[in-house]
Amino acid sequence: MYAVIKAGGKQEKVTSGQTLRVELLNAGKGTEVSFAPVLVVDGDTVLSTPNELAKASVKATIVGEELGDKVDGFTYKRRTNQRRRFGHRQRYSVVKITSIAKG
Repeated sequence: MYAVIKAGGKQEKVTSGQTLRVELLNAGKGTEVSFAPVLVVDGDTVLSTPNELAKASVKATIVGEELGDKVDGFTYKRRTNQRRRFGHRQRYSVVKITSIAKG
């Protein structure tokens, strides 16, 4: 059984017991969160319509936080001695999928 969930503007294919990184959630470590499933597949049964998915749920527990790769950037404008160097490192929440329920 697997599900496709929507988390932070992206869709992820998940199974029960899987650990994955999602965009930072406003909740502490050990908190249980639920995600809206977009698709649930259990063998030959596929739930995809809004009426079927209203009963389905995907629950997860927040394991911790993680930092992504550092992105370095540089901008300049020629002939004006105008330069700017910047970096960014995205923060993610690490979640473990605890259950996928069809409803």
